[in-house]
Amino acid sequence: MTEKTLNSKVDAYVSKPGQWQDAYKKLRTIALDCDLSEDFKWGHPCYTLNDQNIVLIHGFKEYCALLFFKGALMQDPKGILIQQTENVQAGRQIRFTSAEEIAKMASTLKAYIREAIKVEQSGAQVEFKKTAEFAMPEEFLNRLEESPELQEAFAALTPGRQRGYLLHFSSAKQAKTREARVNKCIPHILKGKGLDD
Repeated sequence: MTEKTLNSKVDAYVSKPGQWQDAYKKLRTIALDCDLSEDFKWGHPCYTLNDQNIVLIHGFKEYCALLFFKGALMQDPKGILIQQTENVQAGRQIRFTSAEEIAKMASTLKAYIREAIKVEQSGAQVEFKKTAEFAMPEEFLNRLEESPELQEAFAALTPGRQRGYLLHFSSAKQAKTREARVNKCIPHILKGKGLDD
């Protein structure tokens, strides 16, 4: 690792005491060995090529992971890429439960990162599902049918914001919860805001 490639925010992130500290350091070394630039995005170490995101390091309670931004397009000869949830379309993770596991897999991880770089350099893009392909919860559909103003406001949102709302509404198992979510979000939709704005 050369000094110019290190990011001070990542230094702080990997030096912070915690259960994944050693794992983060190993993943960082592996990513930098693949000639990627180090950045810090969304509160996590992110590795890029020509300002394009390739892989991100993140940790959860039960595992830490390398997230490949275009993992859905990658070859997976070892069968280790995981789709985090059924609604994640492009990203795929490789998960770890110890620094030792990462050390044993170092050459495999470098091969996967190089594969991710090839995918990025090819210009390939993940084809995202259209908003119309996402489930429209009945509770929201009813409100749209009642209010032309809401229909217009929802249609004016970006496709990503529309999908965010639809996933948020439909992820609730009970109709009462879906209804509450819809009611809470309508003022945001009418203002042209996304779920997290």
